[in-house]
Amino acid sequence: MNDPLNPQDAAPRSKLRVWIARLDSISIWSGKLFAWLIVPMIGALVYEVFARYAFAAPTMWAYDTTFMLYGAHFMLGAAFTLAKGAHIRTDFLYRMWSDRVQATVDLAIYLIFFFPGFAFFLWASAEFAAKSWEQSELIITSPWLPIVYPFKTVIPLTAALLMIQGVSESLKCVEAIRQGRWS
Repeated sequence: MNDPLNPQDAAPRSKLRVWIARLDSISIWSGKLFAWLIVPMIGALVYEVFARYAFAAPTMWAYDTTFMLYGAHFMLGAAFTLAKGAHIRTDFLYRMWSDRVQATVDLAIYLIFFFPGFAFFLWASAEFAAKSWEQSELIITSPWLPIVYPFKTVIPLTAALLMIQGVSESLKCVEAIRQGRWS
């Protein structure tokens, strides 16, 4: 297979394909990096179960740690999931359309709904996270009182990663419209 980022490649791809590959690589790289959040989450769960049942000494921190890590893991994997085309799609009509019509509809949805929605989500969540950092916010419903502001920062980071991947998906639509097929 040709490497769109390699200028020495025998059959270089279009500049559009190069940009798509670069944008996809951000989502793929970040998704693989953030997938490792599952390791400390499982570690906290195993420790809690062991401490609770082997020593009758439950922890105050394991529940909070696992729900924050799982939330971060779930959200930060969204752009990776979009890059891999693994989000749920209800395609009872979509699958009957030509590739060009599919790409046109997808591009319209990205432009009309996705980008405005995620631009607002990025703006609102950045304010939300900034306020949390300013207040050194803690989770007051927990007896452990863990800090929450790093985890609230995951929200605008997720929005930014999804916007980057949305640009890639839109470029894929433009390419499919031009070529009349998905590549």
